[in-house]
Amino acid sequence: MRRLKSVAVVGVGLIGGSFALALRKAGAVSRIVGVDRDRQALERSAALGIIDTAADSASEAASQADLVLVAVPVRAIGPVLHDVALGLGPDAVVTDAGSTKADIVATAAQELRAGFARFVPGHPIAGREASGVDAAVPDLFRGARVVLTPEAATAPEATALVRACWEACGARVTEMPAAAHDRIFASVSHLPHLLAFALVSEIVSRPDAAELLGFAAGGFRDFTRIAASSPEMWRDIALANREALLEEIDRYGARVAVFRELVARGDGPGLQRLMTEARNARRAWPGGRRSQADE
Repeated sequence: MRRLKSVAVVGVGLIGGSFALALRKAGAVSRIVGVDRDRQALERSAALGIIDTAADSASEAASQADLVLVAVPVRAIGPVLHDVALGLGPDAVVTDAGSTKADIVATAAQELRAGFARFVPGHPIAGREASGVDAAVPDLFRGARVVLTPEAATAPEATALVRACWEACGARVTEMPAAAHDRIFASVSHLPHLLAFALVSEIVSRPDAAELLGFAAGGFRDFTRIAASSPEMWRDIALANREALLEEIDRYGARVAVFRELVARGDGPGLQRLMTEARNARRAWPGGRRSQADE
């Protein structure tokens, strides 16, 4: 890819900071400008060498940028895009890192107006248990998947530039419609997070919660690990992808009801059959690593 003169990163946390570091490591950018609502995070990102300079607003950062990455919670993307549009040059490209896409596409069309053709919706599927600028690493996206959901109106050269940037970060890029993205991630990401939060919420609401948690071990830890994620971020994702998520909750509830009925009837063979099918599918999944708990 051509070396970019300037990249603006709005939100210099784990994703935005890692994107900046990865582009810098790849030699793909000359100057990185950062914007963040948290002034301390912005100062920290400069001290760590993640950004070259800080801007006071998204419009200021966008004014001379070849590329703008919006890496803020989905609920905040609309106001940020509004500010970006105020300073955006005619040839600049804008992308985002939100976990939902259809709602962001609609918001971008409204806020960017003439600049919408150079907006490329994106979702890097990468993360760490730690968050914030201090967790940013240049190799976060190496081998990770990134989904782009360009619209029919999206300029092909804009999509090509964003794809090239993510590939320079080491990511594997896939393109699909925004609606397909939201349906897929409602099932394999948004639902699991909601379930983890719900299980912990139910356990800690009991009078004997401390005793229960005192005996919790690997199974509970592994199942609920993602409940340690940002409540603000996952609240926004759940509400932004509400329709698809509600469908997945209903599907899951129906499957749990099947398991409940088998337990209630004492149907060992039926229960074992479904568990065996699930185990085999889990082991065959390329993204799953077998451990002693799998044996």
